[in-house]
Amino acid sequence: MVSLISFWLFFAFSLLQPQQRQFLASKPWQDWLLDSAGLVVQGAIIPLLQLLLIINFYSLIIPQWQHSFNLFFGGQFLLGFVAIDYVYYWAHRALHGKLLFTIHQVHHTVSQMDMVSCARNTLWSSLFLPYVWLNSFIIYFLQDARGYILAISCTYLLDLWRHSSLNINKDFLLHHCLNSWLILPQDHNLHHQQAVGGNFSANLKIWDKLHGTYLKDTSPEVVNQSNSLQPVPIKLNLTLWQQLVWPFAKNGQES
Repeated sequence: MVSLISFWLFFAFSLLQPQQRQFLASKPWQDWLLDSAGLVVQGAIIPLLQLLLIINFYSLIIPQWQHSFNLFFGGQFLLGFVAIDYVYYWAHRALHGKLLFTIHQVHHTVSQMDMVSCARNTLWSSLFLPYVWLNSFIIYFLQDARGYILAISCTYLLDLWRHSSLNINKDFLLHHCLNSWLILPQDHNLHHQQAVGGNFSANLKIWDKLHGTYLKDTSPEVVNQSNSLQPVPIKLNLTLWQQLVWPFAKNGQES
């Protein structure tokens, strides 16, 4: 519910921006279908499964752990915004390895940075992200999970933002305050450049900087100019159905 409310609020705000309106108006129907299906899965079906199935499963196998741990509000927020972000960093980086990239490749068919494209994925690929399993477990474990829920809500909003072209002007003070530590749209745009790999974090730049995968917008390897905020999409020889359900078709990626 929180994710859906966050999406519609951000979507309404994005419509105030001419470039976002242009991107959304020009999006092909196939892309709308891919993105909308992903939004339904990530924003509604997965949270519902977490509540109805996963948490009930935990209550059957570890009933003594339910609401057994008390953590102060700030600690919950740090757990959700910082520690889980580090787990996500490694999961996302693994999805860019040779073994798992086929599962993730549909996300990199995005040709324009608009917020709806944040959920473009093969429908079941979200199961490879730590949020599905860790969020439900931690919420089950905590006595009061409001700080943790706030953290994952902020992460979701940042995911919408970094997939948009709603960048902060580099001359603004706010950009200087955020740019040193937070993943911004231009950082994630570099991640979507076909020729490079990096900027795997969701929230914080520290993990990429720590492990040598941080890409600056002045990097010489970048194909496009960073201020264009446009990715270099992967071209796939896959049908729409294959992209949604089975991205393993032989020679799926064009050279």
